[in-house]
Amino acid sequence: MNNTEEIVVRYRKLLAEVDAWFEQCSLVAGDCISCRQGCSACCRGLFDITILDAFMLRLGFEKLQPVVKERVLSASKNSINGIRRFWPDFRQPYLMNIYPEEEWDMVMPDEDETPCPLLGQDGLCLVYDNRPMTCRLHGIPLVDTEGEVLFDEWCSLNFVNSDPLQIQELRFHFNELFVQEQLLFREFTRRLLGQCFNELDTVIPAAVLLDFGNISVSVTD
Repeated sequence: MNNTEEIVVRYRKLLAEVDAWFEQCSLVAGDCISCRQGCSACCRGLFDITILDAFMLRLGFEKLQPVVKERVLSASKNSINGIRRFWPDFRQPYLMNIYPEEEWDMVMPDEDETPCPLLGQDGLCLVYDNRPMTCRLHGIPLVDTEGEVLFDEWCSLNFVNSDPLQIQELRFHFNELFVQEQLLFREFTRRLLGQCFNELDTVIPAAVLLDFGNISVSVTD
């Protein structure tokens, strides 16, 4: 995991910007937003994350107590075995990009209510400070400061009697943020793999199983 410390520091700063935006949204919208630390309504099923987010998750996982690690590993292996019912050759480095995207929904059905393996028995995220970017963005529609709607859905527990797309205070410089994230991701893959990639996606259960010290990638970008 050498040669990546600087990337981790820079990515944490980017994630902190997202956290600050979400906190500001909560202050502006008040009770219209139910999302907060301890709410795990959306911590279910599978969804794709970047390999950089997987790396961050792994850093958080390594700090857990051994007994907790064993429980997370067991749940993660069960989840990966479930994926292998559809993709029998899904193994290290657990990248989804080698499979057709039209098959992703089959592997990650919306109706899957299986708890995230990194969800503690108390309903709290075990690696909250290291959670992926998508977890931090979830729950509120993403509207750029210029008015471009990048994602027009939100958690059904939020904005029950209001339209968040009309609340300008929820807007953020998402286009700029995602450009910075992409540049950082490319630099991360260059340092980790010796080659820049624009996309390398996996799932949360794979993050704790990935061998980052001996990773190689053969997909084309």
